[in-house]
Formats: sequence, C-alpha cells, structure tokens
Amino acid sequence: MKKLFSAYLLFSAIMLSAQFEQSNLYAANSLTSNLSIDDDSQPDSYASIFKPVEETFEEAAAKNNVTYRTFIDLPSTPNGYYVISGTYSKDSKRDQALKKLKKKGFAPGSVKNLSNNLNYVYLEYYVDWKKAIEVCTNKFDGRYKNDVWVMQVKNSDQPINLPQASKPNASEIYQLSNPISDLDLDYDEPTPTNTLKETVNKSKLIQKADLYFDKMWYAEAANLYEEALLKGEKYYTSDIIQKAADSYYYNTNMEKAYEWYNILYENYGKELSADNMFKYAHTLKGTGKYGRSKRLMKLYNKKIANNATISNASNIAIPNEVVLDNILAATNDKIEVKNLDINSEYSDFSPMFLDSSQVVFASAQDSSFLHTRKYKWNDQPYLDLYVAKLNEESHDLKDAMKFSKKINTKYHEASVAFSPDNSTMYFTRNNYGKKLKRDKNGVNNLKIYKSHKIEDEWSEAVELPFASDDYSIGHPALSPDGKQLYFISDMPGTMGATDLFVVDVLENNSFSEPRNLGPEINTDKREMFPYFNGEKLYFSSDGHTGLGGLDIFEASYSEDEGFGTPTNIGQPINSNKDDFSYIVDEESQKGFFASNREGGKGDDDIYSFENLLLEEVPANINAIAGVVTELVTGDLMPKALIELLDENNVKLKEIETTDDGSFIFEDLDSNTKYSIRANKNQYFENIITANTRENDTINSDISLKRLEELIAVVDGVKKLKTEMIHFDFDKSYIRTDAAIELDKMVAVMNEYPNMVIKIESHTDSRGSRVYNEYLSDKRAKSSRDYLIKQGIAPERIESAIGYGEARLINECNGTVKCTEQAHYLNRRSEFIITKM
Repeated sequence: MKKLFSAYLLFSAIMLSAQFEQSNLYAANSLTSNLSIDDDSQPDSYASIFKPVEETFEEAAAKNNVTYRTFIDLPSTPNGYYVISGTYSKDSKRDQALKKLKKKGFAPGSVKNLSNNLNYVYLEYYVDWKKAIEVCTNKFDGRYKNDVWVMQVKNSDQPINLPQASKPNASEIYQLSNPISDLDLDYDEPTPTNTLKETVNKSKLIQKADLYFDKMWYAEAANLYEEALLKGEKYYTSDIIQKAADSYYYNTNMEKAYEWYNILYENYGKELSADNMFKYAHTLKGTGKYGRSKRLMKLYNKKIANNATISNASNIAIPNEVVLDNILAATNDKIEVKNLDINSEYSDFSPMFLDSSQVVFASAQDSSFLHTRKYKWNDQPYLDLYVAKLNEESHDLKDAMKFSKKINTKYHEASVAFSPDNSTMYFTRNNYGKKLKRDKNGVNNLKIYKSHKIEDEWSEAVELPFASDDYSIGHPALSPDGKQLYFISDMPGTMGATDLFVVDVLENNSFSEPRNLGPEINTDKREMFPYFNGEKLYFSSDGHTGLGGLDIFEASYSEDEGFGTPTNIGQPINSNKDDFSYIVDEESQKGFFASNREGGKGDDDIYSFENLLLEEVPANINAIAGVVTELVTGDLMPKALIELLDENNVKLKEIETTDDGSFIFEDLDSNTKYSIRANKNQYFENIITANTRENDTINSDISLKRLEELIAVVDGVKKLKTEMIHFDFDKSYIRTDAAIELDKMVAVMNEYPNMVIKIESHTDSRGSRVYNEYLSDKRAKSSRDYLIKQGIAPERIESAIGYGEARLINECNGTVKCTEQAHYLNRRSEFIITKM
C-alpha cells in the first residue's frame, strides 16, 4: 500500500506509531544505482591479448538486427552498453518508467543527455557487449517483449563500473543451506545454522541506518542497511538483517523483505520469533509463494497456540491453508477492475462518496510549485484531500482538485467520512494544533477531526472528544443513518496492532464511549479502513487469512446477532499485495478500492470495480454498438472516449471503449436518430450518425485518424496536409467546409506546440493580377485570423501572404477555356511547416 499510517494509522501513508511494528507507510524505492568495479572485465593473462581478431560490437549488432547508437559526449556516464527501453523528455515520465521496470524484476537506470535534456531509460547495463546483444535477441529470456536498442558509450571520463543490480543479492552473498521448493508442502524444516552474529561493532553507516529506522524513515534505512550488508558477511547480525527486512516490509517491498527474512529463517528455523515468522509468511504470499506461505502459517499457528497471552488464540485452530485454497479457487470473473486515470506516481487511496457525482480521496501527489515537503517514512509529499468528478457511465474519476483549504494543512489529511446530509465531515489528521504534538515517547499520533459545512465552506476542524495525545484514532466511517461512527485505533484495550471500534453519535455533538468490535472482527494484527453500509461491514486486515498483505473482508450485520464471521471477498479485488479502503454502492454493484498491486501507476492506486451481474441487462435491446479502430492500421483502440448525442448535439451519455476497442449504448429510444462522437489524444475527432430500430442493436463502427498523418512532404516541402481550403468566387470569408479543415490544423498544432507555419493563399486567373493578389492576401490573413481565434499563438504563424494567380496548379491561365471546377482548384490556401 505504500504505507499506511505514521503515528501509526498513517492512513495509507499514515499508520499508528513507531512502537507498533505492523504499521507501514510505504516508501518509494530509490531509482538510482550504486556502482562497483567489474573485476571480470580484465584479461585473464597477457596471452589473452594475442587471440585472433574477433567480431566487433557493430558487426554483431548488424548481424542480429540490433539497433544501436554510439555516444561520445556523455562525460559523466561510464563506458559500456546500455539496453534502452525508452526515451523521455520529462523527469516524471522517466521516474514512472523506472518504477514499472523495477516491478518487473529488471535493474533499471537512466542516462541524462545534457545536450538535448533527454532521459534514456535502460533495463540493464553491461560492460561486455556480447551480453547486451544476447539479451536483445532473446528479449531477456522472454521477459520483455517491447522493442529495445543499445546505447554504446565511449570515451567517458568515468571508470567502467557495474550498477547496483549487478551486485549479488542477499541470497547470493549468503548461500542458503537448504533451499525449499514452493511445490513441496512436506519439506523438512531447515536445520538452523545459527551462523549469524548477535553483535558487531557498528560502522557509521549502520549507526546512521539505525537512526533512520528509529525515526521510521524506512526508505532511507532500507537503502543504508542494504548497502552495508552487500559489503559482506561481517555485518550479518540478526539485528541488522531483521531491521533491513522490516524496513522493506514496512514499505511493502515484499521481494526485498523476503530475501532478508529468508536468511533469518535459514538460521533460526522453528525458533524464529512469531512476529518474524508471520512477516516472513506474508512476504512469501506477497511474492506468490503460496505453498511455502501455507507451511509457515502452520508453524506460526503452532507457535502462537502455545502462547497463552495471545487473546484470540482460540481462533488459530482454523485450517488457514484450506481457507487460502478456497480463496484462490473462488475468483469472481464477473468483476471488472480498472486502474483510474486520476492516479499519480505517488500514493492515491481512501476514496469516499461525497454525493452521486463526486468522490473525495487522499493523495500524496506533488502539487507544490516551489518546494515539496517530504514525509520521511516513504519519501513522498504529505497527504492532502482531493475531490474529483464521478462519471457514472465510465465509472472513472476526472478533474481532481484540492479539497477545502480549511481542511488541508501542511501535514497529513486522509480517510474522510460524510454525514447523510453532507453537512458534517470526519477525517484523519496528524495531532496538530499550532505545531505537532507528541506523546511521552515522542510519537506524533493521529486524531479524527470534525468539520461542519457553513454555506459553501467548511468550518475550522476540531478533534473528537475521545481522541488522545497518547494513542491514535483514524479512518472514520459513518453508518448510513449517521448514528454510528466506526474507526480504528491502538488505544488501551486494543487486541492487535490496530482494532476496529465504534461510538454512537449523540445529540449536542457528543459521543458514547468507544466499543471494540471484538475478537470476531479484530485479530492480533491490523484491522483498518472500515466501511459500513448498514448491512455489511467491509474492512482490511492482515490478521485474517488472505492472499498477502492487507486483504479486504466483509462481515454481515443484523441488529439481533451483530456482526457475522468475516469472509475474504477474494480475487480480483484482493491480490498478493495490499488491498484496502473499499467502498461500494450496493444497488449498482460499483465501487472503488486502493491497492499497490503490480501494474499500477504509483505506490498506491485507486481502482474502480463493477460487478457485471446478468440482471443488469436492460429491459429493451434498443442499442448502438461498435468498435473503434485506427484508420490506417486497423488496430483496436481501447480507452477512446465515446459520446452519445441527440439530434440537437446535446450530450446524453459518455463511455470509454473497453480493451478490445468496443462500446455499446443501451436502453435507447427506438426509431431515433443519434450521433456518436469519438475522441482520443493524438487522433482527430470523428462523428457518425445512427438510427435505432425497435428491439435491435445497430452496429456503428468508427475509425480515427492520427493527427501526425496531416504532416506530409509534398515536392520536398513539409506541409499540413488537409483537404484544400477553398473559397467562393471573389470572396475571402471562411466557409463551413474550410472551418472543418482549419480545425484539424488547430488540433495538430496543439499536439505539436513547437510547430510554426506560414500560410500561402492563391486565386484563379480570372480578374486582374493586382486585384487577385489583393484578394488572395485577404484570404491568407482570413485563414490566419481564424487559427488565432481558435487559440493558436500569433507568433506561431510566420507569415500569411497572398500570391494571386502567380502559382496556378493547372493550365487555366486565361489562354485556354476551363470549366468552373478547374478554376475552383486554383482558389486555395496552403500551410507550410517552417519549424517543428
């Protein structure tokens, strides 16, 4: 999730406090790589110099159809061969690409070319060109299917180094004594090697890492522990390895956490502490090793069964491995899950319905113009509340903007709930008045605050009376009638790291005493992010059996019996990562949740979901359906915006095409004329008409043309190629058909903001030469004025000149008899590109 709660609840970047190990607000991992000398790059002996002449890199690249470029002007970049996956002008796009590649298991990095300010993102770096050629030809053993090319760097002033990824990982430095197969559930327990030292003289690097760890700056701590441990086994103590594993665990880097917990397990086996065994089992699930995770959970259950102090020990007899098998087998293929366009490269989570057309959510997206304050737990900006518009048809969120300035502060705000009449809101914030407040241990806890809406603005927020400086409360959720407020806390009496509580909302702004929801709901781990619709309680937990990380659970409710046994809502909502902050409209079976699963845009992303129930088929089948394709290639076009218009061009509905480029508008009036308008970035808008028939589906396929296809070279001159811009005889006004073509030019020039053009206008040969030159000049300037009126900057139109009849395109020069159509072709304007 990248990481929930600091002063412990740190709502997805906020958890409850340093003293509770299960709290985790995740960190963005460093995208830069440290370098180390590649000793193997040197000849084995002098004799190796006298080998026969071998094939060169250039020859091998040509033979294997590998594209390459050689750079000799990158003085700060080590010599070698970089397998490039993409080139980016914006740093944000570069960083996003690096994160995606890292999630796919590569060791990416980037090279900045200061001469053109482009960022070249590479998957791997090699000193040996043969290895670079090999991975390009075999597509990294099939792991990367997109096109790549090789950047050869020569004459650098930097030593030949290998990036951090070329260093051995933890399991390579520390050889496992008893590797375990994930398919073997009956493997023998490893014999504890107990080779880890208990203490070591701590270097300044370890001391600095410990300082960061104690401050809960887990991103920085993980990097420093890893740097020290990769120097060799002299730093391999149980304390340092556990802190390295914990640092990655609290930032939800399950792959790296697994490496270090695995070393602890190899040394201690069954003697591993219950807490470490639980986290190790979660990293196994988080990396897809479900067989081994089942085995470890068995050991964990046995261990805590013997611990009489565990308050819910009576529950551990549940056969977790059987429950997990049932969850894995119960994938609901009727649920459609989509990642939203609103997501940023940072953490976005905790959506909540404001009304039928708006959703409020928390985000750490960087909206600062000058200096962004970073939260040290996960090296992200502080959280704020945002509000976005909800498109009911596409179920997407758009046009996000910051919520009230009265609510957002320079610290964290997240996890909001609204009263039924939207006049009162509850939200989570750091314990903050004029300055941050801390408990006796120096921990800044979280509190729930309340604000009332006065006219169109929210009032100054006040903390709830049962909040405390000594513990955290957060993640508010109201019952549909507004009479119960659910929340999470680590207050005295909590059974686990965080529990779910409820209070009654009384008159006169008062509340009952908090009540713990009890062992049926709460475990000795984390429960959080409640959402109650009157019939079901939804929440996230890593204490109940799940797929890994936080999973979403539901518990039915009745006034007579209270809450039932929680059940895992299964895939595809839950994954082997953190899944949380689930909300749903039970009537439409549509909702939202957050997850840090693979394939997202940032740390935590918000996803929409829809339960595609059979009963949602409309009563009538008056429908218009179609497929959107690219005009030239015929490629299917997912996520194109499709609008349904009536005869007066009033928009009735809008949807996005699915992954196969299809769309359908259902439940329409029969025997009615509609218009279908299709849009997508970098393509021209296209509009077609369709007439519905009684109880029938009309097929209306649409093709879109790329904007760049309007750029063409004609007789050696680069032009904006459109239909001819024609004028009526002896006129200079812009006709309707000409306006359509000029609008296309506006679209292309908006797509290419550096494009500069010049306009040349021409007449036929009829009339005097002087008048024709005057008329054509008016036509050129009329075209120029139209483009400027549509928003094109005047300086982007280099000139607008009329040439009269001096540049006819046919023989109609007044000496031969021509038809009106032949003269018509000469009355035109042309648009020549002078700069791109």
